[in-house]
Amino acid sequence: MTSPTDNTDISRDPHNLVVLDMAGTTVADGGLVEQAFSAAAQRLGVRPGSDEHARQVAYVRATMGESKISVFRHLFGDEERARYANTAFEEAYGGLVDGGRVAPLPGAREAVERLAAEGRTVVLTTGFARTTQDAILAALGWQDLVPLTLCPADAGGRGRPFPDMVLAAFLRTGAVADVRRAVVAGDTAYDMLSGVRSGAGVVAGVLTGAHDKERLARHGATHVLGSVAELPDLIARAEA
Repeated sequence: MTSPTDNTDISRDPHNLVVLDMAGTTVADGGLVEQAFSAAAQRLGVRPGSDEHARQVAYVRATMGESKISVFRHLFGDEERARYANTAFEEAYGGLVDGGRVAPLPGAREAVERLAAEGRTVVLTTGFARTTQDAILAALGWQDLVPLTLCPADAGGRGRPFPDMVLAAFLRTGAVADVRRAVVAGDTAYDMLSGVRSGAGVVAGVLTGAHDKERLARHGATHVLGSVAELPDLIARAEA
């Protein structure tokens, strides 16, 4: 039996759990988050072009990657208004998805398929609600691409920057014996914080989404990549 101070060498264990963000990391949505937010805010009386609208959009940009209900709780205060705004947002975003406004980022599907072929378990995560996540997966034809997809509700309700979705992936898949052999990749500072707080050994930022290299590194990225297409090679190098 090992003790809490056991220093077992895990350096030869494979990185067999890969937790990937969706929008901005594996999925291109062309700024639909801001469009859907504006539609939701209008339903709560926030006029596009107003100072309040500009302030709120700035907050939405700054918190990309966070659970959307958490964003609306901050912006609109009471729970009832936050839930109303969140429902309006999800409806607007879902309508845009149904209109063909999302696509796989170049090389994303190929990267996932290569990781799976190498024996790694890939999990897709999002800050959206389950209905929106399922709509995106259906629009891309990705329903069977990975064995597990997670949204905040699947991990007790807390999204990023909490580590809960990464830890839920770790617990549900059993893909690695030590969370330090997990890999987390995302395009936002909150993705990086979530990965760091989970204890994942590789926390990779990608430059295809919301935040730049400096911000990703400042929030804990162990590596910064041009896109998720580079991730399989990074993992191979880490194991070499």
